[in-house]
Amino acid sequence: MKKFGEKLRALREQRELSLRQLGDMLGVSKNHVWNMEQGRKMPNAPMILKIADIFGVCADKLMRDELELE
Repeated sequence: MKKFGEKLRALREQRELSLRQLGDMLGVSKNHVWNMEQGRKMPNAPMILKIADIFGVCADKLMRDELELE
């Protein structure tokens, strides 16, 4: 079971995106993305939906630790 931050990092790395590139897509700094990946910041609902749309996954799979990404 992976936590949100681990899933976000895995998705970002699969797409070969840098922290800065994903931050630009989300409208936040690369540090904010890094903090989300480290579990230091949790995204709000609109940010979760934006991340889900970017990576083509459902928000449930991002947020529920018991659900794995394909």
